[in-house]
Amino acid sequence: MMRITQFNNPRMAQAFVDYMATRGVTLRIERESHFVIMLDDESKLEMVENELAQFVRDPNHPRYLAASWHSGNTESGLRYERTNLWGNIRERAGPLTMTIMIACIVVFILMQIVGDDVALDWLAWPADSSQYFQVWRWFSHALLHFSLLHILFNLMWWWYLGGAVEKRLGSGKLFVIMLISALLTGWMQAKFSGVLFGGLSGVVYALMGYCWLRGERDPDSGIYLERGLMGFAVVWLVIGFYGAFGLAIANAAHVTGLLVGLAMAFVDTRKIARG
Repeated sequence: MMRITQFNNPRMAQAFVDYMATRGVTLRIERESHFVIMLDDESKLEMVENELAQFVRDPNHPRYLAASWHSGNTESGLRYERTNLWGNIRERAGPLTMTIMIACIVVFILMQIVGDDVALDWLAWPADSSQYFQVWRWFSHALLHFSLLHILFNLMWWWYLGGAVEKRLGSGKLFVIMLISALLTGWMQAKFSGVLFGGLSGVVYALMGYCWLRGERDPDSGIYLERGLMGFAVVWLVIGFYGAFGLAIANAAHVTGLLVGLAMAFVDTRKIARG
């Protein structure tokens, strides 16, 4: 019996055990202070170590989810503890992802109390040169949301994509993407429609572009956006220009965000693509 590795997350441990079962290798999970993976057949050690190295690079790859559906069972030694929605959200989101989500929610609640006009007066893009030195305005417009659907849609994508970027590439990378995209999308939207706008969608589109192209050019990074979801993003972008559904959509911010994300992913993967 050999100790192979350990995980803090029980779902990751189970996913690896289930995947190895599809490769004909039986592993067991022992609960200590962590979730320890044990191997009985030492002749399979090299194979398990190779697969583990790939798994650690991208534990959320669809092949591991498929393996859990295909061969998952209750005999691995793992006993799940009861979880809640908040715990599931925090599992994927890093500190910056969570901070921005909470900030958006707080601002949204505040807008319901003081009204949209007052919130815009405090946080909107600078209206004239007298507000240029109120530095927060260049970025705080991203925290403004004008309906429940608006904030839910943006926060879902921010959590899904921003959380993945932060977990794999670090808070610094997510912070840079967020700041650059918020600044440039806000500037472009102000040019097209004036300063009465808000929302995290420009940043979200930057993350969509970044994750998709990063995954295409650097699969080992563990950052990706499925092509079908990227197609959905582009279709929604086109719908926005035709004013479908009677929604007020920040088209300039969306296009700018997408281009910013693609450009940043291209820069980050230049050396990899050349290699």
